[in-house]
Amino acid sequence: MQPIFPLEPFLQPLAANPWTYLVFAAIGFFFGFALEISGFGNSKKLAAQFYFKDLTVLKVMFTAIVTAMVLIFLSAGIGILDFSKVWVNHTYLWPGIVGGLIMGVGFIVGGFCPGTSLVSASTLKLDGIAFALGTLVGVWAFGETVDWYWEWWNTSGFYGRLTWMDLLNVPAGWVVVVVVLMALFMFWGGEKLEAIFGKRDLKLEPSTRKYAAGALLIGAVVVLLLGQPDNAQKWAKLAPAKEEILSARSVQVHPGELLATMADDRIRLVMFDVRPENEFNLFHVDGALRVNMDDLARLSKTLAGSTANNTVYVLISNNEQIATEAWKVMVAESVPSVYILEGGINNWLSIFAANEPEIQPTPTPPSGDQLAYQFPAALGARFEAAAPDPYEWKLEYTPKIVLQTKRDKSGGGCG
Repeated sequence: MQPIFPLEPFLQPLAANPWTYLVFAAIGFFFGFALEISGFGNSKKLAAQFYFKDLTVLKVMFTAIVTAMVLIFLSAGIGILDFSKVWVNHTYLWPGIVGGLIMGVGFIVGGFCPGTSLVSASTLKLDGIAFALGTLVGVWAFGETVDWYWEWWNTSGFYGRLTWMDLLNVPAGWVVVVVVLMALFMFWGGEKLEAIFGKRDLKLEPSTRKYAAGALLIGAVVVLLLGQPDNAQKWAKLAPAKEEILSARSVQVHPGELLATMADDRIRLVMFDVRPENEFNLFHVDGALRVNMDDLARLSKTLAGSTANNTVYVLISNNEQIATEAWKVMVAESVPSVYILEGGINNWLSIFAANEPEIQPTPTPPSGDQLAYQFPAALGARFEAAAPDPYEWKLEYTPKIVLQTKRDKSGGGCG
């Protein structure tokens, strides 16, 4: 799918321009201004939501959430945004629950969350300043003690870039519609609670909120009907530039470079073997994981936002044909640092199995992406050639692997 409004030519100069920081500053200012005029600098107003007297916080925050959600997936649907490149905070389930409980208790007791305390402090409210200073103390205390529970904080309940679409295996449009309906129900229910506990007169509420609710629902339905671009459509958009990379042999790594990378502790190497299971069982490179081509697109959507800075992916097939198709799938989903084993398993064996007489070339040269060697038994990675000693093999090659920088674990929060 070609984008209706191609924004990339405009966004690249913006990102490279130092004046971009003024844009960031303006966004921050107007965001804080919106919070202030919504009453988020008033601790009494914020705390009132927990007593169902004033649910402005719920209504403002959910309005922002569902509006952003509809616009994001609408933009992705018409081809001006690649959702796989949108940073989604990784899910750390149990640390998230514990952190949410700690912040929730602090919110009830102090009347602020970290973001709203800064809004209040910017208007020189003493309680906001005190809470902001307390937040800094908490950050310091966390930094001083995190080594005690580092493993739990980083691994307990880690699901990576998890979305409702991934969890439920449903199209994004249905999730958008359901979340918008849920938000509208919460808005309606919130006003009823305000009328009961806060003695608020709903007749004084602006009638335009009904039109805004209708616009949100219409937008959600449009997202559902429009759908999201599939992997083939994403590749079609990238193909002109990426085909040049394939033709220039810029991503086909020599077996010697792969062997050196396997021994490099600074790099997290992930090898995906995309061959059929019977061929994988016959022989595969030590440490490689077999992945079905049918599952690769779904897996790539998760990897696109969960890849650490030092991670390199290498795709392996018998020659390069199937691995190249797998490379296109992963690149279309914006997975960084993806490479292909040059010549595949056949090339690997031609180098590293030279001293293993039990591994012999097939009598008839295969066609296409077929295995060119025969084995005495299906030993997988138990052949010597599956894990050559990197210190014994000194091969000449042109390095291809370049690590890319991506955002890693990021914080979140309200306000």
